[in-house]
Amino acid sequence: MLWVVLTPIALIVLVAGVYFLKAIIEGAIEGWRSDPEAEEAAAKAAERVAALGLLPPERQHTELSAPEPRAMTVAVAAARAGDWAPAAALLDGTAAARDWEQRTAYVEKLADVAAEDDAWLAAWEAARPDDPGAALLRARSSVFLAWKVRGAKRAQYTSSEQFEGFHRTLARTRHEHARAAELAVPGDPSPYVGEIWTAIGLGYPHEEMHRIWKDITDRAPHHYEAHFSALQYWCSKWRGSEELARAFAVKAAAGAPPGTLMKAFPLIAHFEHDDSDSADVDRTPEMYAAVDAALADAAAADPDHPRLAEVRHLLAYYLYLQERWEPALEQFRLVDGYVGALPWRYRGDPAGEFCRMRDESAVNAADAGAMEADA
Repeated sequence: MLWVVLTPIALIVLVAGVYFLKAIIEGAIEGWRSDPEAEEAAAKAAERVAALGLLPPERQHTELSAPEPRAMTVAVAAARAGDWAPAAALLDGTAAARDWEQRTAYVEKLADVAAEDDAWLAAWEAARPDDPGAALLRARSSVFLAWKVRGAKRAQYTSSEQFEGFHRTLARTRHEHARAAELAVPGDPSPYVGEIWTAIGLGYPHEEMHRIWKDITDRAPHHYEAHFSALQYWCSKWRGSEELARAFAVKAAAGAPPGTLMKAFPLIAHFEHDDSDSADVDRTPEMYAAVDAALADAAAADPDHPRLAEVRHLLAYYLYLQERWEPALEQFRLVDGYVGALPWRYRGDPAGEFCRMRDESAVNAADAGAMEADA
């Protein structure tokens, strides 16, 4: 071992240097902490947020985009306790009402529960062997299970065993979706909506995806979840390209009735393919027009539309990027407390990002209002 012997003078210099460096660091930190402008901005933001009754990051729900319907909460709790009846009643009700948007929203949540433990679903199938809701849920839960087997990591970090289990589980969903379609209530697009994620995972050719899409649009031409799922298929990260995804989104929005939320898809296609570090790409005339169209669509939508909150999250984000503070704040307020949606769920700290943009919008909206009052 090499020993270095320091002279007393060298030792004094070394120690002094350490303390000098420590003083510099501490002084810099203290300077940051005592920045009057930063402190004033933080105090102003805190005051504005408190006045509006907005929630801090730790009180933002990271799994949901909006409050869950009570009937859904009851059905999930019952399913986890082994009782399938409330879930069956929910799906029976959506079939009777022909509410396909709500039906697929319920199925998505219940399928996630069944992918963890399907004992309650198996009991339902045994009690009602040809039940359309149970068949639909079986197919969708197998898709969820397959993706759970694969895991959420990129391909290079996914083992061959995971991929094998993923493809084996997903392959059986083709038959399960076909059975669900055979048993479905006439006009129900739900089995075909669920099959899109089989198409994404197994890499269906484009011709096969077109077949699924016709089965959906013949039944429900403006179904939100169907469009969202299909847009994922057409994105460059899965089975399409940026050009195909943008073309699909533009076609979905063109001529769609107000309130269907189809105007959100050009924004989603833009988000999925935007790798720029600059907000300039979000402030073009085309993007202003796309945001305005989606705003009008959201305003015309049924307040109970199960996907409305997802669109509001996206609107809040783009209005913030366009520095349209008051309308941004309005959208943030309408979804406050929930961050389980685009764009936040793509972030490492979804609640923190949501609150940062929301609070900045609140402060700037207040400042703009004060300036107008003084004018």
